[in-house]
Amino acid sequence: MKHRYLILTVLTAMVLAVSVSCGKRGKSNDADAHVADTDTLVNVGPMGFDQDSLTVKEGVVKSGQFFSTLLGSLGMNAQDAYNLTQACDTVFDVKTLRVGQSYKAYYSTEDKLEYLVYDRDRMSCVVFDCTSPFDAWVYVKPVEFRDRYADVTISSSLWNDMLAADVSPLLILSLSDIYAWTVDFFGLQKGDRFRVLYQEKLCDGNVIAVDTVRYAVFSHNGEDFPAILFDQKDGGNIWWNEKGESMRKAFLKAPLKYSRISSGFSYARRHPVTRKVQPHTGVDYAAPKGTPVMTIGDGVITSMKYEGAGGNTVRIRHNSVYSTAYLHLSKYAKGLKVGQRVRQGDVIGYVGSTGRSTGPHLDFRVWKNGSPINPLKMDSPPAEPLKAEFKDEFAAAYRGYQHEIDAIQARTVVQALFELL
Repeated sequence: MKHRYLILTVLTAMVLAVSVSCGKRGKSNDADAHVADTDTLVNVGPMGFDQDSLTVKEGVVKSGQFFSTLLGSLGMNAQDAYNLTQACDTVFDVKTLRVGQSYKAYYSTEDKLEYLVYDRDRMSCVVFDCTSPFDAWVYVKPVEFRDRYADVTISSSLWNDMLAADVSPLLILSLSDIYAWTVDFFGLQKGDRFRVLYQEKLCDGNVIAVDTVRYAVFSHNGEDFPAILFDQKDGGNIWWNEKGESMRKAFLKAPLKYSRISSGFSYARRHPVTRKVQPHTGVDYAAPKGTPVMTIGDGVITSMKYEGAGGNTVRIRHNSVYSTAYLHLSKYAKGLKVGQRVRQGDVIGYVGSTGRSTGPHLDFRVWKNGSPINPLKMDSPPAEPLKAEFKDEFAAAYRGYQHEIDAIQARTVVQALFELL
């Protein structure tokens, strides 16, 4: 908690200081410069000007709109638009103006454009002083952190059920990383349950990131699979199961994110192109073209070439037992070459439809001791366990997380009972 308040204090101080002037027209880039003359600037807001004294109009950048035409649509003449663009080129590259990005235009009582605030991203914006001698600076928005507990049982899909429970789907990204070696997120079933203690990061009241997941429990078929955050300060794994075994395993469960299985492992599949019954010793993951494809484990690239029906293919030898192949890629990752060693999770290519294919997908194949095996049924041994000297501290942390969830659930039950009275 102390760290969170420290972060907020620092960010609040930054809010009052982030005025990075382009400097061509002589305005200072210090926040003090915007408040130096207290006779003329009494209520300077956090963005460097008095918003309350001006009229605001909101909008978004339209298709085909340039910075100059945007300024023109807001009432600025062509010469002033040119001068502002030239004066602020060290702060804002007008070529980075993006369609759909929001902005706010502030006008004086004479309906004269005074300031333009362009949302550069979700955490910062560029403030343009639209009056001579013109200026611009970056304003970093304040952020806050909020502790949350999520309890989601799947009835339709994890995405929809999280939305229904007022939980940001961004949590799925964190959970998929934590459980990447344990849970196949393509095979989640109705009734599966996630309970999670986490911290989310907010800006302008919107969740922009899941900052930290502290503890999670995945329940499937009556069995619980805890994931405990514990850092033993060795730069390695920080996620463990209840036995102190690493959540990280030798292989990822899947080589890409957010897709569906369009064809499974079979020795008698009717090929969608040839219509002939033939073996398909892999798993097809349907995904949009360009979706990053990752190696499921550490290894060495043994082949990277166009392989006829398989199209652009990357083959990796992981050890003396396992090897994998990734087929139908649209292109390879930059810098990749045969003989190169890759690490688990490295992007090796992108989903495509090269070779004999009916649409964008990844044909993923695994061999064990030279024989093809079903990737969805492949076992993977855990990585190094927790060090012995940390086991007591880890056990205490695990108990603490359990008690925290028990207390939250007890309060929920009591609250529900009171609502019934």
